[in-house]
Amino acid sequence: MALEITLLIIAWLFVLTGIVGCVVPGLPGVPLAYIGLIIAQFSERVDLAWYTLVFWGLVTVAAMVIDYVVPAWGAKQFGGSKWGVWGSTIGLIVGLFFGVWGVILGPFIGAVLFELIGGKKVWESFKAGWGTFIGLLFSTIAKLICCGLMAVVLMYDMIW
Repeated sequence: MALEITLLIIAWLFVLTGIVGCVVPGLPGVPLAYIGLIIAQFSERVDLAWYTLVFWGLVTVAAMVIDYVVPAWGAKQFGGSKWGVWGSTIGLIVGLFFGVWGVILGPFIGAVLFELIGGKKVWESFKAGWGTFIGLLFSTIAKLICCGLMAVVLMYDMIW
């Protein structure tokens, strides 16, 4: 019984850390949540079908690809460069120290500043910053949805 509870607590810690990792740079959110599903599978309380674990494994891989591709794609669609992508990432990290508004505005401001440093004109920098921000926002929302659904799957399987 103690092992059962311990496994479920660890599984939920991974899932919840995964959700946090969707917005905190450096924490691989979706993979952490997926590890939580796998850990829960070792308990007697959770019995996910093999195809459920395979499906969420594929979703995890797709989310990791999206996490790297979509912000860069957004920047490119709006004329951005690698400078903007790096600036957006650094802006997000710095923005974490300024609460919700920092997380929202940090990537945009970082992308614009780095595009200016990279030699873009002001309007081009704002346009690239917007594209990077939109890409990062889409990627973050997609990851949050994936982790949230993994939490729902785990909760559902634990209850039923």
